[in-house]
Amino acid sequence: MKKFSILIIAIVTSLQINAQSKVGTIDVDFIISKMPLLEQVNKDTNAYGQELENQLKEKVSKYEALIKVYQENEATYTEEIKKTRRDEIIAIEQDIQKFQKNGSSLVQIRQNELMSPLYQLIGDAMNIVATEEKFTQIFTIDNSIAYLDPNFDITKKVMVKLEIPIPEEGK
Repeated sequence: MKKFSILIIAIVTSLQINAQSKVGTIDVDFIISKMPLLEQVNKDTNAYGQELENQLKEKVSKYEALIKVYQENEATYTEEIKKTRRDEIIAIEQDIQKFQKNGSSLVQIRQNELMSPLYQLIGDAMNIVATEEKFTQIFTIDNSIAYLDPNFDITKKVMVKLEIPIPEEGK
């Protein structure tokens, strides 16, 4: 990570020496927090979370009902039926545990899906501003590259120096 940071600093420094360089920053999180679409994303995420919560409650109710029926009728069950019922109960219990374990991940995945169009809008607008105002690089507030003018990308030149074949576009 330090090498990457030093590399970025070196690139920025060398490019800033060139009079044509223009560097900017962008606070994507701030922009997201001010977007009217964020309210709908939050509502949809919460609704999805509630849907998962309802599914979990349904599974727990089914589990509790099976346990109750098993306890009430255990004395009348044969060993084979007892084993079958216990296996059903264990399977539902494992399903509940798995569902609980994956629930927060599912909500996060859904939120990421819903946020993707917002990030796309920001990226498109940033590209327009960068092109119009002739920025060569734009960094996010946390120092990652958000935009880099392709004219300043020396990847292919370095590959040629190293005699590494450059893959054809689209492959």
